[in-house]
Amino acid sequence: MNYSKLKIGYFADGPWSHEAFKKINNDSRFDIKFIVPRLDTDDQTLMRFSKDYNIDYFKLDNVNSQSSLDKIKSYNCDILVSMSFNQIFKKDIIELTPIGVVNCHAGKLPFYRGRNVLNWVLINDEKEFGITVHFVDEGIDTGDIILQEIFPITDDDDYSTLLEIAYLECSELLFKALVQIVKNTCQRLSQKEIHPVGFYCGRRGVGDEIINWDDNSRNVFNFIRAISKPGPIARTFNKSQEIKINKSRLISKVPTYIGTAGQVLNKTELGYLVKTKDSFIEIYDFEGKIRVGDKLGRWIE
Repeated sequence: MNYSKLKIGYFADGPWSHEAFKKINNDSRFDIKFIVPRLDTDDQTLMRFSKDYNIDYFKLDNVNSQSSLDKIKSYNCDILVSMSFNQIFKKDIIELTPIGVVNCHAGKLPFYRGRNVLNWVLINDEKEFGITVHFVDEGIDTGDIILQEIFPITDDDDYSTLLEIAYLECSELLFKALVQIVKNTCQRLSQKEIHPVGFYCGRRGVGDEIINWDDNSRNVFNFIRAISKPGPIARTFNKSQEIKINKSRLISKVPTYIGTAGQVLNKTELGYLVKTKDSFIEIYDFEGKIRVGDKLGRWIE
């Protein structure tokens, strides 16, 4: 089906959605009919966009309720677009528009479905991460892929650098996918053609930020950088005092070191050396008081 102008309902939140909005809104082939933010949002940018460009802006308690479906249907959209929206689209809303719903996901589908994906790729020591634009079906991140791009991860990366890449590249890839759709050149790829199962990432919660010093240095390094700012920041305790660690550094060719995991071994120019299961790492950019000889770990009264 050919569309002279694609009428879009935009479900969105955060910096990812801001960059995408600007690209879509500045192209004459697209017409954003309304913006629906997350229910609990404090995102003022989308609201400002709606005022600047005279686009309807409203929240929906439940996008799948009959009242929501009736409201969305009244705009006669061709497609619904999800960019960092946090409600699940069920069958009735998926089938509400001629094209359906497309979503941009910062994960290499069919792998890294689910939540907190950019944290998990670092924790898992991946050497790359993906961004995928896909059609939404009744599963969680299981719909047919439209476009996917892969980006390298190095030891210099952390959560903040992956976010910076994703903020920009998600908008680029979503825009490219919408251009393919409006030009009727979109090719769908079933995720099962890549892998029959894939896998899901669970949401990280309170308590998941505690460092396990009785792990190897590589894993501790990955853990700290995976949840660095603007994430929750890795935590440990010096007896009853909480220590927040935002940065760490692997030291090359460190021999296996005998000692107690979590023990503070020496002061460095930037911070301290801390013993792990197999060697030690340097920690720096932290909050709290540490001295050589202290033992870091879980809460000790």
